[in-house]
Formats: sequence, structure tokens, C-alpha cells
Amino acid sequence: MKITCFIEYQIDPFKTAQFEEYAEAWGKIIPVCGGELLGYFLPHEGTNNRAFGLIQFP
Repeated sequence: MKITCFIEYQIDPFKTAQFEEYAEAWGKIIPVCGGELLGYFLPHEGTNNRAFGLIQFP
């Protein structure tokens, strides 16, 4: 059985580049902690201040 964590972020739409750096850093940390990064999803249409992350653990 696996647990999936759904994380919702409220971001500054003018700082998406900084959020991408943050997401890349966690992409390296999560596997060390036993998780699997399923993905980060940045806004591309509609609301532009929300992003999501999916992380799965056994």
C-alpha cells in the first residue's frame, strides 16, 4: 500500500522561477527520505497563483 501526499502551494505568479528552483531541490531530497516524487505542477492557465506537488511513500 502506498500513501500519496497532495500538496497545494500558493505562489507569487511573478516568482514562478523561484518556485521551480524550490521544486528541483526537493526532487533530490524526497528520494533520500524514501519517497517518490510524482511531480510538481505549475499554473499554465486559469488561476496563476496555485501550484501542486504529488509525493508518494510506501
